[in-house]
Amino acid sequence: MVAQGDSKASPLMSLTAGGIAGGVEAACTYPFEFAKTRVQLYGHEGSSRNPFSIVFRVAREEGWRALYKGCSTMVVGSVGKDAVRFLAFDSIREAFEDPATHTLSPARSVASGMASGVVASTLVVTPSERIKTALIDDARRGRGGDDTRKSRFRGPWDCVRTLAREQGVRRALWRGYVTTTLKQIGTTGFRLGSYSTIKDFERMRGISPDGPLMSFANGAVAGTVTTLATQPFDTIKTKAQQARVVGTMESVRAIMAEDGVRGFWRGTVMRLGRTVMAGGILFTANEQALKLLRAIARQ
Repeated sequence: MVAQGDSKASPLMSLTAGGIAGGVEAACTYPFEFAKTRVQLYGHEGSSRNPFSIVFRVAREEGWRALYKGCSTMVVGSVGKDAVRFLAFDSIREAFEDPATHTLSPARSVASGMASGVVASTLVVTPSERIKTALIDDARRGRGGDDTRKSRFRGPWDCVRTLAREQGVRRALWRGYVTTTLKQIGTTGFRLGSYSTIKDFERMRGISPDGPLMSFANGAVAGTVTTLATQPFDTIKTKAQQARVVGTMESVRAIMAEDGVRGFWRGTVMRLGRTVMAGGILFTANEQALKLLRAIARQ
């Protein structure tokens, strides 16, 4: 991510660094994403809200491999998602930043993030999230949950082919597009916007935000703000993207019937367990990848 004091990154550098950061972050934090998705689909299994408890219980009962069901889809999706949204954000930010100080107002930072979220959701996020959620839903079916039918999908590509054959390509890959896009508008707007605002604030007060420790801390704060603000969209999106066909409004009614208004924040603790670390890892990896790419380009 480019800001005052950084040499401008080319679009290719932004794309590559964002992709590297997204892949690293997804691979490191996927078990928490798995636990969050399971809770959003089926409620607080075992009455536990502790993400570590959910992770270790699933590992004990279903094996460690179960925690990575759908991981390859998310890693690929995260590479594409973060490559696109970092590129879009850097391009939009450059167009709107103050040419004298190379900073944006907080409102413009968030707006730039929101615009890049729409781009990322349309091109990458909705399809990858749909397949990841369907695979996690399918994994539980094959493990003797409430639905005792055998697993239907042999892997991500088989999932895509099966759902496309049954529901058509648009419904198979872009189901939940509205809620996913709303989530991405909020998520990307708050995450990239708040991170950029924090960096600008620190620079204006003579604090260097560029070291790995500062990048991680700033990213963790941005991740916390993002999670609390966008959790309802994430919960509805997950419910709408399970393996069977479920509409957005049907998902909203089901969540209300099961838990009331608080149900829209189902999985918040699990998601926080992931996004606090994810925010730190994502921005640290992006900053370090940009430094490496700049060093390579200078040789």
